[in-house]
Amino acid sequence: MTGRTETQPTPRSVPTPTPTPAAKPRRPLAALLAVVTLVVLALGAPPQVPEAAAADGPTATVSKAEAGAGGTVTVSGQGWRPRALLMMLICGQNMIGGTNSCANSDGRAVTTDSKGAFHKKLPVAEPPKPCPCVIHVATVTGEAAYDDVPFRVAGHPVAPLPKQEGTGGERLRVLSARLDGSSGLLTWFGAPPQRRLVVTIANLGSTPARDPVFKVGTSHGVFAPSWEEQQWRGTIAAGKKAQVKLPVELSAGAHGDYQVSLKYGGKVLVEQPWTVGRPWGVTLFWILLCVVVPAAVFRIGMAVVDKVRPRTAVVAARGGGEDGGGALPWFTPDTLPDGALPQTQSAQSARSTQSARSTQTQHLSAPSQENRPTPKGST
Repeated sequence: MTGRTETQPTPRSVPTPTPTPAAKPRRPLAALLAVVTLVVLALGAPPQVPEAAAADGPTATVSKAEAGAGGTVTVSGQGWRPRALLMMLICGQNMIGGTNSCANSDGRAVTTDSKGAFHKKLPVAEPPKPCPCVIHVATVTGEAAYDDVPFRVAGHPVAPLPKQEGTGGERLRVLSARLDGSSGLLTWFGAPPQRRLVVTIANLGSTPARDPVFKVGTSHGVFAPSWEEQQWRGTIAAGKKAQVKLPVELSAGAHGDYQVSLKYGGKVLVEQPWTVGRPWGVTLFWILLCVVVPAAVFRIGMAVVDKVRPRTAVVAARGGGEDGGGALPWFTPDTLPDGALPQTQSAQSARSTQSARSTQTQHLSAPSQENRPTPKGST
């Protein structure tokens, strides 16, 4: 029995050295996992750069910078809206005249994929205007977006860009426009309606536009717009865009369908419709005026009549107090109608006769207790 108890403690000391060798290899393994994680993160960082670049706006590229008429060029793009319909055109004079300077019959349409990218072959055609030329890519529906890529059409004439009237080398174009603001309580009573014209303008020219002077016009119906010059403080660099905010105000009491126009360099850039509600507060004011003023005049007239009519002369003619009946307030004693005065005197005489009879009745009443004789006779 004693031998068995002595051999039992020996197995307890045997498993103690086994955990120490297993704990040492865990540190290199954790370090290796950390290194692998850092490498994976470092390799995954570069793909985020194109996404940041795409956030700046849609872009387009061409497979070659020059081609002759009859050839083809591949146009690629990224950063566009997914499933968006785009239009591609070759335009002359950097598209200063709009689509009128483009080869519209040879244009192509393309739809972007789920990531906003596209690839499409475009036939090369000579535009109606001389070069410098661009390949214009723009959205057809939805939010306006575009990009112009410089391109040379071999054999096509080249001419300097025309300058717009009153401007330098800048060429401004409106990408989007809206009217901000709402009508308040004062507008409901005829105050001048006010809005703010917010436009996104791109400079497609070769020089920046510094402190451009715009003309804001408002028109109603078939009438021509009335223009007002407004200077925007800022600079729109060449190839960049900026948001311009200009105040718009109509005349007092204006209502109906109006149209706000923006002009720069003698060219209308954008036209925005504006529906102004009728100032019903003014109509309500005139209705109340037509009801309240006649009622007030009538009350004032009745008060004047009550003060002016001859009440003292009528009371004197009746010869009594103010509580007498049968008064004729509209006539003086000299102008009483026939039969009015005799009736008044007969009424007074009737009252006098009645008072005399009541007095006699009082005197003929029974004697008092002092003058009444006793049964035994007077003493």
